[in-house]
Parts: sequence; structure tokens; C-alpha cells
Amino acid sequence: MSEEKATLYYVYDPMCSWCWGYKPTWDKVKQAVSEDMKIVYVLGGLAPDSDVPMPKEMQVQIASYWQKIENYLGTDFNHQFWETNTPRRSTYPSCRAILAAREQGAELSMLDAIQHSYYLNAKNPSDNDVLIECAKTIGLDMERFELDLLSPDTHKMLLDEIMFTRSLGKSGFPSLFLEQEGKITELPIDYEKSEGTVALLKSRLY
Repeated sequence: MSEEKATLYYVYDPMCSWCWGYKPTWDKVKQAVSEDMKIVYVLGGLAPDSDVPMPKEMQVQIASYWQKIENYLGTDFNHQFWETNTPRRSTYPSCRAILAAREQGAELSMLDAIQHSYYLNAKNPSDNDVLIECAKTIGLDMERFELDLLSPDTHKMLLDEIMFTRSLGKSGFPSLFLEQEGKITELPIDYEKSEGTVALLKSRLY
């Protein structure tokens, strides 16, 4: 009898700049181990709903994170975002958009669309109209998407997923957790190279 595959949880937020920075390395990790284990994307929910403009001090702080990631990893950011938008500390809308897209089997396509819209095209994924635009670009059923985006059921799904994330014992993003035979262990994140993470995962399997 074959053993059940291990599960690798990737905990993220679509508006987490470190997740954007980690994306090229994570894509290599995922490609290397996807046949050996089940990979599950889990939303962490970085910041609740808010209509309040982000304080200038916070804007400066987050913009400095973008610069730090750009310098460290060579990640592209469109820094005009801070000049052309009224940022809000609110990532739950983009998380709900991910869940609405997941219902149509397009979670990862939606993640790519949100990240490109935000980090490269300087649009604000805290706004539902930007998320609807993202959904259109990936060819979702728009009537269904818009209903799901605003549905209380989708919001409850998000809160349940955030609760699961917190049960893993980590609040930072991105995070990796490996579940084997009911036991969950956190793995270190190497932002620059995939080889160490891949080797660690393979060593846990054999």
C-alpha cells in the first residue's frame, strides 16, 4: 500500500512584497518537488479591510521594503505606485479575489495577475475594481467572480483560512510548512537559492 503524499504548504499574501521577491526561487522549488508532494497555497491575510488612507510614515516604510528587496534580489518594482495611488493597509480584498478565482480553478493565475498589477503596473489591489480588471485579464466567468468576490461566504472562507494559517504557528510571509503523517514542521526560507530548500525537502521524503 502506497503512503499518502506529504503536503507542502506555501503561506502567502498576494500583496506581500517579500512573496513577490521570493517568487522566482519559489517557482524553482515548486517545479523540483511537485511530483513528490502535494503543494497547497494558503492565504495568510496580511491586513484587514480598511477604507483609511495609509499613514505617510507607513507608506515610506513599505516603499523602503520594496527598495530593500529590489537591491537584495533584483526584483522589479514600479515605485510610481506610491505617487499615483492612495494606498490603504488592506489586503483582504485581494485575498478574497484569490478565493473567488480558486472557485474557478484559477488561483495561481489570479495571484500572478494581482502581483503584476500591483508591483509592475502600479495599480492598487485593495480596490475591487482593480481585482475585477485582473479577473477579466485571465478570462474568468465575470458574473460568478463578482458575486463570489463580495460574498459573505467568501469572507468566511478567508477567515477560516487565516485561522488555519495561524494554527501552523507563523504569522510572517512567505512561509513553508511540510506535513508528513500528521506532523507539521516549518522550513527555512532561502530567498536567493532554491537548491537548499529542494535538498531539504527531498531528504525528508527518502
